[in-house]
Amino acid sequence: DHHGYGPRVKAALAAINDDPSKLDVLLVQFAVLYRSGEKVQMSTRSGDFVTLRELRNEVGNDAARFFYVMRKCEQHMDFDLDLAKSESNDNPVYYIQYAHARVRSVFRQLGDKKLVHDVANGNDNLDRLAERHERNLMATLEQYPELVEQAALKHEPHLLVHYLRDLANDFHTYYNAHTFLIGDEALRNARLNLIESTRQVISNALALLGVSAPDSM
Repeated sequence: DHHGYGPRVKAALAAINDDPSKLDVLLVQFAVLYRSGEKVQMSTRSGDFVTLRELRNEVGNDAARFFYVMRKCEQHMDFDLDLAKSESNDNPVYYIQYAHARVRSVFRQLGDKKLVHDVANGNDNLDRLAERHERNLMATLEQYPELVEQAALKHEPHLLVHYLRDLANDFHTYYNAHTFLIGDEALRNARLNLIESTRQVISNALALLGVSAPDSM
């Protein structure tokens, strides 16, 4: 029932000799909350509703922000409260944050073993990254700059969310299939460069969404 306001505001801008094309109106649909598989009953007319503050208090700031930008703003959203609070791979924000924490863990183990990460050596040996999982991960990383630009130009942050889910999936697949702190120094440094690059992209993308990137979980 608010769709008519956008054209009216643009008309008002034109009436005062301002450029209406400067204004982009994004209408956000209602969210439907679910708890234990049941719809949380709400009614704006009766004043029975869950405030955003209450939602953030229940699921946390990270999950609230992330779940709200998972879809286009004009699409209806079913917000699963139990999923948002779960610490499992089914929870997309947990799955992505866990990828970041896993990289941090590898580098903590590196220090414990008194090993050194030689970034320059790793860059010189990137051609050693020939495994399928490594190629997939590098290809996904390469998409990031253009994707950020498109998300900004189109006002569609959900593109960033979908990208992060794909990147986290590629990383976890790689992590589960390979070892990083190996004796082959050149390959070790190249792999460390790859996962550190992945961590940096995850951290940057989460920051753009206003979501934290924890070092441990």
